[in-house]
Amino acid sequence: MTEKGFLQKVMRISIPVALQSMLQSSFSMVDQIMVGQLGEKSVAAVEIAGKPGFIYAFVIGAISTITGIMISQYIGNHNRVAEERSICINFLVMILTGVLFFSVFNLFRNQFTGLFSTDVQVITKGSRYLGIISWTFIPLGICNILGTALRCRDKSTWPLYIGVFSALLNTVLNYCLIFGNFGAPELGVAGAAYASVVSQVAGALISILCFFRLYGRIHISINLGKDGYSQYCMMLLPVVLSELFWSMGQSVNTYVYGHMGTNELAGMSLTGAVQGLTIGALSGLSQAAGIIIGKRLGSNEYDKAYDESQKLCGLGLIGSLILSLLLILVRNQYVQLFRVSGDVRTIGAKVLVVFAILMPVKVQNMIIGGGILKSGGKTRYVMMIDMIGTWLIGVPLALLTGLYFRLPIMWVYFIFSQEELVRLIASVFIFRGRKWMHTLQ
Repeated sequence: MTEKGFLQKVMRISIPVALQSMLQSSFSMVDQIMVGQLGEKSVAAVEIAGKPGFIYAFVIGAISTITGIMISQYIGNHNRVAEERSICINFLVMILTGVLFFSVFNLFRNQFTGLFSTDVQVITKGSRYLGIISWTFIPLGICNILGTALRCRDKSTWPLYIGVFSALLNTVLNYCLIFGNFGAPELGVAGAAYASVVSQVAGALISILCFFRLYGRIHISINLGKDGYSQYCMMLLPVVLSELFWSMGQSVNTYVYGHMGTNELAGMSLTGAVQGLTIGALSGLSQAAGIIIGKRLGSNEYDKAYDESQKLCGLGLIGSLILSLLLILVRNQYVQLFRVSGDVRTIGAKVLVVFAILMPVKVQNMIIGGGILKSGGKTRYVMMIDMIGTWLIGVPLALLTGLYFRLPIMWVYFIFSQEELVRLIASVFIFRGRKWMHTLQ
């Protein structure tokens, strides 16, 4: 394949994924700005109550990653039966995961929100928000699994359009339900949660229609055989555990922020959407890596897989450096959009500078660990890297710097984020060793 042909293939996959992620993050930013008009306590409440959904999204993302690995490799070796079975088994796992998360965080929502703050208003608002937002778990999972299947079949624009529709619907409903506009009830933070539920359900229904339009009637089966189940579990469990424990580690960081003070928690939460927006702009490269490299491995084209992996990393480095510079330039204008105290705005602006410095490393980890290394199904490598980075480096440093030394929050964030550098060094070492290259049977 020529350089131009490779870039075209990357763009066909990565641009729709990036646009979808950016649009979702931009509308999340609008949501956050709307909630931000209600004050620091509402911002902090939504930050806390959004953590279960944050954890769930990463777990479902892990299942979607395995779905993409399997579909891509089975497309590469022209095995339609195995492709359909891989969709069915991953869809079932997603449903069971969604039911588990929904049940746990509905039953214990008061106890959960109480872990992160001692402010009664923050706990009350957060608990109510969590009880509502948990209804988005299964619809979100449906969109993820079926969207992955559509992308692997070169229909990357379909999930993009669905995401745009859902985000627009969510924003309109937020405007109505948070503030009571157009005759709707004024529900505040709860209104934001109701808007999310309606928009996610709508997106899930459209995803189902698009899936059956592309695939038609598929043979429903989860019979992978003894060897197939073993191979599936060896791929799935490391990724799910990796994402679960990583996202739990991020929740520990939120615990640290919350116990440093409401201003610190609110200041950090201001940056969430714009971080998602900038990372989302390059997230398509990770998806493209998983699909393109997975198809190469499925066809036993190992040398091409390695060369194209290096090119994807180069594209990610260039893009992340450009976005880092842009973010530093606009940070002060961004935090002025929120109706919060000057101290909270100052914290948010400083955290954005730290994030911009770290972004190139984060993006390389996303492409190598999140796409390339997983494409061969040897997901235990990524699990080991993530576990070491999060729980042996990141979490201890966050607790030490935030709760013991009581450093300013921007230094706490910078110091514990050095786990990203450790991850990158380990990932490059494994990548160069090529043992991650593997063709599914």
